[in-house]
Amino acid sequence: MEITWLDSNSWLIAVGGQRILVDPWLRGDLVFGQQTWLFKGEQPQVRPLPEAIDLILLSQGLEDHAHPPTLKALDRSIPVVGSPSAAKVAQSLGYDQVTALDHGETFTLNGQVTIKAVPGAPVGPTLVENGYILREAASGAAVFYEPHGFHRAELQQEGPVDVVITPVLDLALPLLGPIIRGQKGALELVDWLQPQVVLPTADAGEATYSGMLLNWLKATGSAQSLQAALQAKGSSARVLSPAVGQAVALDLSPQPPKPATI
Repeated sequence: MEITWLDSNSWLIAVGGQRILVDPWLRGDLVFGQQTWLFKGEQPQVRPLPEAIDLILLSQGLEDHAHPPTLKALDRSIPVVGSPSAAKVAQSLGYDQVTALDHGETFTLNGQVTIKAVPGAPVGPTLVENGYILREAASGAAVFYEPHGFHRAELQQEGPVDVVITPVLDLALPLLGPIIRGQKGALELVDWLQPQVVLPTADAGEATYSGMLLNWLKATGSAQSLQAALQAKGSSARVLSPAVGQAVALDLSPQPPKPATI
């Protein structure tokens, strides 16, 4: 398994001989609802689009996950799997192979990787977006991805999972509370899924941000503080912080089989 962080919430996951591009922001600015005064993300340079992509996987329909300029730049013949809101974005942009996954539903990619949607971040009063478990058919090696640190207790039934991609930084807004659950969410995931590796997401690597929203956000936590907390709990999970664009080959140990339920 090889995983590359492409900044922010963008990842390239190579598993089971498949290359899966997750929540890509690779072209143009990141703006919500054209309100540049409120929030604007910028990339310092134009990056080449990844080649030979087998699937685009989208966790949410918001611009920082289903980023319209990037989706317009990618080959629209690439299959897309996403939450129902993300699937609508991809369809509106002309993608012709789009699968919307509700919580609990599974998609199989070329017979090599299964992708299961699980409840993720709440967006507004009624919408709950997706997290995903990607599992290699041949070995059972698995990755969990959810970009806001929100998950439900039933996720414990999916363990063990070898790699967890989750925030380690807490972000909160006054009166509204947490919008990203970093440290607490990551510690829960390690307890529940027993991963070998934790990869931080939702970090600012080389991207820069501006706008009024930054004045209200309160950020705490780090990869180092999470690693220290895991060591204090006796966990052997490793927190890795790869550089943007650095492909990390993960040498994973076989996990013990999940006990059968009666």
